[in-house]
Amino acid sequence: MPSTAGAARTQPRSSSRLRSILRNYRFPLFILTGVVIGAIIGLIFGERATVIKPFGTLFINMMFTLVVPLVFFSISSAVAGMSSATRLGKILGSMLGIFAITGIVSSIVMIAALWITNAAEGVQVEMTQPEDIEEVGSFGDQLVSTFVVDDFSKILSAEHMLALIVFAVIVGIATSSIGETGKPFAAFLSSGAEVFLKFTSIIMYYAPIGLGAYFAALIGELGAQLVGDYVRVFLVYYPVAIVYFVVAFTLYAFLAGGRRGISAFWSNIIEPTAISLGTSSSVAAIPANLRAGKRIGVPRDIRETIVPIGATIHMEGSSLSAILKIAFVFAVFQRDFFTPGNILIGIAVALLAGMVMAGIPSGGFIGELMIITLYGFPAAALPIIQIIGTVIDPPATTVNSVGDQASSMMVARALDGKDWMDRTDESEEIESDDTPAEAVAPENS
Repeated sequence: MPSTAGAARTQPRSSSRLRSILRNYRFPLFILTGVVIGAIIGLIFGERATVIKPFGTLFINMMFTLVVPLVFFSISSAVAGMSSATRLGKILGSMLGIFAITGIVSSIVMIAALWITNAAEGVQVEMTQPEDIEEVGSFGDQLVSTFVVDDFSKILSAEHMLALIVFAVIVGIATSSIGETGKPFAAFLSSGAEVFLKFTSIIMYYAPIGLGAYFAALIGELGAQLVGDYVRVFLVYYPVAIVYFVVAFTLYAFLAGGRRGISAFWSNIIEPTAISLGTSSSVAAIPANLRAGKRIGVPRDIRETIVPIGATIHMEGSSLSAILKIAFVFAVFQRDFFTPGNILIGIAVALLAGMVMAGIPSGGFIGELMIITLYGFPAAALPIIQIIGTVIDPPATTVNSVGDQASSMMVARALDGKDWMDRTDESEEIESDDTPAEAVAPENS
């Protein structure tokens, strides 16, 4: 029979551990509470909940204002601090390989889910001919405008994120290549990165209110669209996205760092998850993702290269949605998607939509047109695809954004070996406890 003293020791220990968990996770819990309250308000009040949207827009606008200088200073300082161009090449090569693999995996997951559930069978949707088809120019023009702009002022815009990334990489390379002369500027870039990370921490104090208000408006606006056969899209995509989010990212974290990698990943991913889900923007989640990567222990040059680039061209959630869009349109026109040829084309389209097209201006629209033209569907199918995209955008963006973090961990494992989490980065220190970002994993007991 256990002694009274033993029970007394157990109770304080359990209470102490609970306090430790609440202390370590208090800010992510505040964010989740804000999101949950916002969702409830949206469900109860519907479109009337949009009256509080300005409080959310205030937070979103601050994040988008922050993201351009943060991405520039983060990438340029990371590249400037690399020991050699070989390191940069290895990071980019590993990144593209992992992006492609995860995109293929996510596509196969959605194909398997659709095949098992037969969710798209018997779909009937009223079709209307689109009034206007957007002019996007030639593919060559779009490709050029993806990587460069014709005026420096356009670099200072989140709408030209890939051009900004290319500019920042070249600035970092130029700084590193001139040796001693470039060290003062390299120090400026590094200082700038730290300043804007701290700026992020300050803004995040408003996140629970801002995200709650934005999420209330989002749920209120989307509620009216979840009718008719589009409910099927909701009922298929959301569970598959959730399962992929939990299972695939746990697997990727395990491959990157074993059990310790899983603990570090899930201990720090709540903040970027809440921001990407509430804003439907991978770009808006970049600051939170960078801070999460720092707390996880991803080397600075890896996370500050992969997270901003991944927010633009790594779209696992978009690969999931591309397959769903294709299968849904096939069902509308009573055609069989589950043939080897159609499936292979679908995976290729999903990869293009999730990696190549995602970084091109009007790339989402080009990807939708590509689905229609490759499979020979009429233009009336375009509104169907666009509505599907609207309905599933929040979870798709969340998978996209959090997938960047999982990928950065796997790149760290590929480049720095299995002990990458034990290596210290002399160029940085862990954030102090007075910021709202200290959602670190509790120490193992």
